[in-house]
Amino acid sequence: MERRSMVGEAVPSQSGASTADRLLLAGAVLVCLGMVAGIGCRGYSYGHLIPNNQKDMVGSHSAGAEVFNPLIDESVVRLLDAQDQRNPPMPGLDGAPVQRTVCFVGVENKSAEDLGDFKDQIYEQIDTQITRSPSFRVLNRRVVDAALKETRMRPEDLFIKANMRLFTAILERDGQPVDYLLFAKLTSGSTERNSSTQRDYLLTLELVDTENGDQTKEQASVRKGYHNTYIGKAWNYNPLKAWK
Repeated sequence: MERRSMVGEAVPSQSGASTADRLLLAGAVLVCLGMVAGIGCRGYSYGHLIPNNQKDMVGSHSAGAEVFNPLIDESVVRLLDAQDQRNPPMPGLDGAPVQRTVCFVGVENKSAEDLGDFKDQIYEQIDTQITRSPSFRVLNRRVVDAALKETRMRPEDLFIKANMRLFTAILERDGQPVDYLLFAKLTSGSTERNSSTQRDYLLTLELVDTENGDQTKEQASVRKGYHNTYIGKAWNYNPLKAWK
């Protein structure tokens, strides 16, 4: 509403001005609350439990659970199936397959990224999955590390037959005969296009027969894209765009 001044001019009412001020103040408060909710309070961090059916977080700068978990699952299944087909387990007196002993030597990282705490987790996940197989059992990691320390060998040294015989002889001396040595290697290959990068991760598992040196090798791969902006993903991986 308007009121008339002494000279007849229209002057905005005080109630209208105060209403506009209140709306402006309310808008500013909402903006501030939105910024606090999005940024968080300085000096504080927040955590939450993730249900098993929730997808893994996708790392923005390097590989994580979203890459390593499917690599491990696929490569272990392929390796055990291939070995069972190549050398089927012998049945025991009770009809169950006789378990063959695997010495998991370690995980070698040849990728472009530092594995950090994931290196031990990759080892444990592979170890656990093989242990769940009715056809195989895995030596305790501490036993393996102690034998490597005694022989002063690195995992890659065991590909030499003389070194392999010495290593397995020490395990057998300690009452831990083994049928196979298992080696895991993680590699990566990077393709760059402007500010976007595609990285192909490859996990290779090699199972070596300690008796004759025969090898069974299986692999699994995962591709992942890294971009400075979300537009980079749409530009490089547009399903409507056919690359030649």
